[in-house]
Amino acid sequence: MRDKSPTVKLVIAGLVGLVLLIPMLMVYGLVTDRQHQARVAQEAITAGAGSPQVVANPVLAVPYLSTKQTPVLVDGVTEMRTQEVRSELVIEPVQHSLSTVLDTERKRKAIYETVVFQAGMDGEARFELPDDLSSFGVSRDQLILSEAVIRFGISDPRGLRGDASVKIGGKRINLDPGSDLANRRGGFHGMIDWSDAEELDLEYSYDLCGSRALSLNPNGGDTNWKVTSAWQHPGFAGRFLPDSSEIGDEGFSANWSIGNLALGQQSNDPDVREAEAYAPESLAAEQSESAFATINLVEPADIYAQVDRSVKYGFLFIGFTFLAFLLFDVVGGARVAAAEYLLTGAGLVLFFVLLLAFAEMTGFALAYVIASFAIIGLLTAYSAAVLGGWKRAGFIGGLLSALYAGLYVLLSLEEASLIVGATAMFFALAAVMYATRNLDWSQATSRADPEPSAE
Repeated sequence: MRDKSPTVKLVIAGLVGLVLLIPMLMVYGLVTDRQHQARVAQEAITAGAGSPQVVANPVLAVPYLSTKQTPVLVDGVTEMRTQEVRSELVIEPVQHSLSTVLDTERKRKAIYETVVFQAGMDGEARFELPDDLSSFGVSRDQLILSEAVIRFGISDPRGLRGDASVKIGGKRINLDPGSDLANRRGGFHGMIDWSDAEELDLEYSYDLCGSRALSLNPNGGDTNWKVTSAWQHPGFAGRFLPDSSEIGDEGFSANWSIGNLALGQQSNDPDVREAEAYAPESLAAEQSESAFATINLVEPADIYAQVDRSVKYGFLFIGFTFLAFLLFDVVGGARVAAAEYLLTGAGLVLFFVLLLAFAEMTGFALAYVIASFAIIGLLTAYSAAVLGGWKRAGFIGGLLSALYAGLYVLLSLEEASLIVGATAMFFALAAVMYATRNLDWSQATSRADPEPSAE
């Protein structure tokens, strides 16, 4: 390679760079694997604290009796017989106000940590018997108002702490676990006598533990939700974003005002309306984010996301460093061998492994400093031997310092990272074009004398 033309040297350097894509992909897989292990550890941490929670507005379920024609086989002949069937009319609150105080805490297991919370839920709801009962396929005389049930839907009932309190007219009612339904066990319920069918006002409070996210399913009526917390990094998601929010060093506050008309078309079928009123126990956090009003307790320093982003810039590190070596070779006569490109590239790939390993122990910022200083020192010393002097090695050290500093800035910029990165690459390309403007790429270069030793 030492006596090849500049074009051949460029091709060989490019091939070595392509070979290094293999370990880069392996590092990318390592980051994914460690991220998966972190999630498993976080699930173990939150096993006793509850999963991401979804709560639903309270609903009032009123049973009623109706007749139904059912086919029955008698002596080989199908006959239609009338049977009495017990069903439920599910009534959403006309108005619902909920105030939530969200207390957060970091939980650790070995090197992993996650955020858990305890939410103090205090609410008021008002129910009215619908005037248009015929649209639900039921009449007033069919309703069994003395056996009405107040239900509270919660996705993970393990998070309930202490005694919940539900009061109607200032009188506390007895509560039982579960939703009083065979296929829906989340939450709790209480029986009431609503024989007068007058306007029903209730007050309730309970404490709920969970992790990472809290969502509200405003299943009907006009809903107002106010949340305050000392957590400084909330993320708002779902179909309904807060009408107003304040985020500062002391935490955040947010307010939702969700009107009944904003909820869209709702079915009059009793079974469908009942299903819409609850958050199923198996509801996943990512589903809740797209369906309801959601608060994510965002981790401001997700080291795996940051390392993942940095790995995606890895080939630029290899490209710029190899380009500097190539210029010293074809312009300065330093004569860089393919094996030397390969060893230098291995050092650049090792940076990301060191970054991941130290980030799990010290956090991303300090790990970045440790890994970058280690690789800059290693490759600068190696470049002194490869390029024939410390002056050229100092250029490589300065280039690497600029690259690592630039990458850290790109990782911090988020929205402006693309334009900053594209601009930097433009100027880097312009510099290469200027340095090679007089180079004859088809001719082999003669070996130049090595740079005098700094000694």
